[in-house]
Amino acid sequence: MTECPDIDVRLAINRTDTNLIARGNIQPRIYTPGEEVSNQTDYLRGHGTYVDEDELLRASVAGVLEKVNKLISIRPLKTRYQGEIGDVVVGRITEVQQSRWKVDTNSKLDSVLLLSSVNLPGGELRRRSAEDEQTMRRYLQEGDLICAEVQSTFIDGSLSLHTRVLKYGKLSQGIMVKVPPALIKRKKTHFHHLPNGATLILGNNGYVWIGANTRSADRSEGGFTQDLSRIHQEDREVCARLRNCVLILSTCNILLTDTSVTYAYEESSKYKVNELLQPEAIVDVALMTHHRLHQ
Repeated sequence: MTECPDIDVRLAINRTDTNLIARGNIQPRIYTPGEEVSNQTDYLRGHGTYVDEDELLRASVAGVLEKVNKLISIRPLKTRYQGEIGDVVVGRITEVQQSRWKVDTNSKLDSVLLLSSVNLPGGELRRRSAEDEQTMRRYLQEGDLICAEVQSTFIDGSLSLHTRVLKYGKLSQGIMVKVPPALIKRKKTHFHHLPNGATLILGNNGYVWIGANTRSADRSEGGFTQDLSRIHQEDREVCARLRNCVLILSTCNILLTDTSVTYAYEESSKYKVNELLQPEAIVDVALMTHHRLHQ
């Protein structure tokens, strides 16, 4: 078996896509840098494109064509996360500053979580005082993982987050996996409780959180409490298997949704957890998952 299983999987998936195109289910075309996108003159040039000396519109990045009326742009396949208001993100606290936390959200600049943008313990609604600033590390400190929502964007591209909704806040025990943000599809909900009992949070920024099957955190405390109880062996194996399934889907450029992750988890049951990242298992699980998604 080859040492590059993702190439074999992509070739096999492309062969499958040929059959899908014949049935009318056309896959999006990928443009390469310098490739001609359009020779029309009545277009608006968007991100990821440029005009050459012959006034032809060409792609400046490798990505998928997106067209809105006359606006033509190329969405890159691999890039840093570019946040939009309302996105659900998973991040790690990198620094505690005055009245704010700095958060790594896989974007070009660290995001900001203001003290005024979090729920106080007990759900108190009041102005933040100097005492609250002095006890910020009791709420969140360096290294803590949080789930938040993008509240606004700054001129330099950095993001302002908030955790005012009770479903957001500090994350307890689990695994965080980093994948390309382009593989996370924007949907109405990014919080999923899978049939195997685990919790899956698909952050728009490419950080995927797999939570163990433990009792839910007490959100009445403002989302700062953690469940540090002992996790059973079965739940740890479920999280480890889900983690390997997410990596398989990411390696083979398959969109990450609760459906695709569930299908990959079911198809992986024939292998042990420590066998899932071997080339044969990657090819098998990815092809079976792709087939089920396009049936």
